[in-house]
Amino acid sequence: MTAPASPRYPFTAVVGHDDMRLALLLNAVHPRIGGVLVRGEKGTAKSTVVRALASLLPALDVVPGCRFGCEPRRPDPRCPDGPHAEVSGTTRPAELVELPVGATEDRLVGSLDLERALTEGVSAYQPGLLAAAHRGVLYVDEVNLLHDHLVDLLLDAAAMGRAHVEREGVSVTHAASFLLVGTMNPEEGELRPQLLDRFGLTVQVAASRDVTTRTEVVRRRLAFEADPAGFAERWAAEDAALARRIADARSTVESVRLPDAELRRISALCAAFDVDGMRADLVLARTAVAHAAWRGADEVAEADVEAAARLALPHRRRRDPFDEPGVEEDQLQQALEDAAQHAEQEPADDRNAGDDQGSADDQDSGEEPPEGPDDGPGGGGGGAPDGGPDDGPDGPGGGEAPTPPESPAPNGDGGSRREDGPGQAPANKPPAAPAPAFRARLLEVPGVGEGAPGRRSRARSRSGQTVRSSTVDGHGVHLPATLIAAAPHQRTRGRSGPGLVLHRDDVRRSVREGREGNLVLFAVDASGSMAARERMSAVSGAVLSLLRDAYQRRDKVGVVTFRGDQAELALPPTSSVEIAATRMRDLRTGGRTPLATGLLKVHQVIGTERTRDPRRRPLLVLLTDGKATVPAGDGGTGRARAKRAVQDSMRAAGLLAGLGVASVVVDCEQGVVRLGLAAKVATALGGACLRLDELSADAVAGVVRAARGTTAGAA
Repeated sequence: MTAPASPRYPFTAVVGHDDMRLALLLNAVHPRIGGVLVRGEKGTAKSTVVRALASLLPALDVVPGCRFGCEPRRPDPRCPDGPHAEVSGTTRPAELVELPVGATEDRLVGSLDLERALTEGVSAYQPGLLAAAHRGVLYVDEVNLLHDHLVDLLLDAAAMGRAHVEREGVSVTHAASFLLVGTMNPEEGELRPQLLDRFGLTVQVAASRDVTTRTEVVRRRLAFEADPAGFAERWAAEDAALARRIADARSTVESVRLPDAELRRISALCAAFDVDGMRADLVLARTAVAHAAWRGADEVAEADVEAAARLALPHRRRRDPFDEPGVEEDQLQQALEDAAQHAEQEPADDRNAGDDQGSADDQDSGEEPPEGPDDGPGGGGGGAPDGGPDDGPDGPGGGEAPTPPESPAPNGDGGSRREDGPGQAPANKPPAAPAPAFRARLLEVPGVGEGAPGRRSRARSRSGQTVRSSTVDGHGVHLPATLIAAAPHQRTRGRSGPGLVLHRDDVRRSVREGREGNLVLFAVDASGSMAARERMSAVSGAVLSLLRDAYQRRDKVGVVTFRGDQAELALPPTSSVEIAATRMRDLRTGGRTPLATGLLKVHQVIGTERTRDPRRRPLLVLLTDGKATVPAGDGGTGRARAKRAVQDSMRAAGLLAGLGVASVVVDCEQGVVRLGLAAKVATALGGACLRLDELSADAVAGVVRAARGTTAGAA
């Protein structure tokens, strides 16, 4: 006998989180809003609230035996289990389907039923999680860590209301209309901008700092843990009342009128925030209609539009990964005041609000524009404080630091100036404003890895493209290769029926290849020879451009800086490139060049990270002019010290080459006379050497695998 499921924490028992709960409830009223993305710190009951929502949704009438949850009154005419005869439906609760981070494409969209294909010789479809989530809730915890192509699949299904499967000789389409909810930790990486835009609403959550609120959170949680059933029973009446309100609002949402004045207000708001495309207008309109239905009104009012704007606009105004997320209150109020003028204007023609909304729906059904290279996601409206049961580790993302005041530029380039003599640059010079960012060229780690999913280097994976079959490695059965291996032996094995007679030796596995994220470690020379303001501005701009590229490719990043007589781990390896960008903007320069010490620090950091995450391959990006002046230890004085500094730098580079670390040296030397010392460091590292102006993807034809250099044989 199956044990009864443990009661879920009641939705109405959660303290605070007003924005989050409202966003979920509005989606429950009007699922076409497009789902909710919840961003926030750890331990704020994000998962608990989502799981509690499913118990509030109305029960479903389904066709008996249909694996796709068809509604008896309006069955899907293309249902793989159909066509369905007119029968009385059965009632079941709405499903809450959770998509794990490690899920495969087969698990999400379904696949060929291998057992029936091999034993009965028939092509049969085995539905996936999208089919199970139809008319229910699909919950994706840590959605930012999900593989990109899986996010594409589920967001496409959420937008179209259908799932399409074309694989292994199977062509299936079925209804997949669900309430999509994702939670994420911004410090572990962001979603790509066009994926972020697919979520209808976004909320930011944080634990309350109010003692009374925190006390009540703990009190309720302890009471739930002591007696889950009794605690749920005490809140059952309030949950039931909320469920009835959802059902009532669902029944009236289609009849709520959207006046032309409010539609103009919505368009004016979206124009004021300079959002891309028309999805924001549509989401705002649907959310405002749902909000009006939720409060029992039959017509959208200004208050409904304002509430919708707080939930639908914050994640759509962020253009760069280093922009501060959210919408400022004074900015929103100013936009609402400006939009009021448009709302009072007469409409251009006599089309009613329903026609306008229908026209917008037609526009929304087209293809999405391609992702721009400099776009970056963000998100987060002003979430109400809260606390609650356990959650995964979360934290807020960083924002752009203010540009420091401009200081007088030093005379000359600084490339030929002595670092320790009269007239040298100050040892603690204020940071230069970064040069404009550009689209960085692709820097890859050679060979094929097995690291975390990403978009930089080649890697074996469970969900990538099948490149070959194998008898010893791979994931999943490579059906065509298995059939080819077994086919010649069917007569000798005495086959008599439609199924195949298989032996263990016939089975072939699929070897799949995709892309991985790497550990991109920036080592930045901040010495006096780099301190010419124009040069350091170019270096800072290059690092920020590479950081943006690392964000888009889902890498971990770390920053080591060196100047004077020491090296510093300015940023331990992290997935939050916003923090790295802030550290770079605060970078000060001056002093001698301890290149050997900097490379030894890199060696130490990589060794530590290989212990923590051995499958994530490192890529060193060293930005320097190569003018080493400080040895790793006591190197004497004068010429002997200078010679020892160079020798120590080459030895340290050799240590990194011995570890097999892929390296790219960015030569920052400028001026007419160049010594070419950075190229010698690159040779010792076994890596490539690029000039600053060669980092831009627009400066070269096509995508160049610059990191291969002399290590290409490692592939």
